[in-house]
Amino acid sequence: MVGPLAGRAALVTGASRGIGRAIALSLARAGAAVCVNYSHDVAGAQTTVEAIRRLGAGAQRTGDVPPAFASQADVADPREARRLVEAAARTFGRLDVLVHNAGVALEKLILDTTPAEWDRLWAVHLGGAVACVRAALPYLRASGAGRIILISSIWGLTGAAGEAAYAAAKAALAGYARGLARELAPAGITVNAVAPGAIETEMLADLTPADREDLVRRIPLGRIGRPEDVAEAVLFLASDGASYITGQVVSVNGGWAM
Repeated sequence: MVGPLAGRAALVTGASRGIGRAIALSLARAGAAVCVNYSHDVAGAQTTVEAIRRLGAGAQRTGDVPPAFASQADVADPREARRLVEAAARTFGRLDVLVHNAGVALEKLILDTTPAEWDRLWAVHLGGAVACVRAALPYLRASGAGRIILISSIWGLTGAAGEAAYAAAKAALAGYARGLARELAPAGITVNAVAPGAIETEMLADLTPADREDLVRRIPLGRIGRPEDVAEAVLFLASDGASYITGQVVSVNGGWAM
């Protein structure tokens, strides 16, 4: 069976582990060729690439296009972001889907947050999105089915004590998605954001058993989310089934933000 994204190419930033890896795998299962971006974790990125190759998704494509490859770049640097996008487009001969998932975590009271930490958060989360979108737009316009999906956060919707800088950057991504959606709609490019809640990633690794129990009690669906829960939402937004959806923030949080 040919997948819904067969013949298309995707770039996923921050795809060496966690949510980014799950997104890359989900897009690959649907038939897309995937550029796996990483900043420092080369081993993790190669693990993601090998997992995609084992899927056999490449059988849905023809020619010399690989099912996946890893590409290092710090997307906070516009020059590296452009190099990353051009490497993906050159390798695959096209670019149809851009998923900006790269991010850095910071749990600090705002008075303890240094200017450098604040600037780094914004440079990666929002600056990285801006740089990647700018570089990708010519290819997405040519695609005929261009998709931009930005990974925000529940904290960008609700805020959180000790997470003000992170929440601000993630909220900015949602606003950027809405503005871009209006601007790019005439070109047929959809732009949406996905806001995960509590997801089983390294960010929850330090929770005590008591903290985990308390967290689960606050989630109406009664469980912590999986990276695959987020990936499925991204896959839908990347598909033709979402061609009439743009400018939205899709919450994947088990009802926590209600």
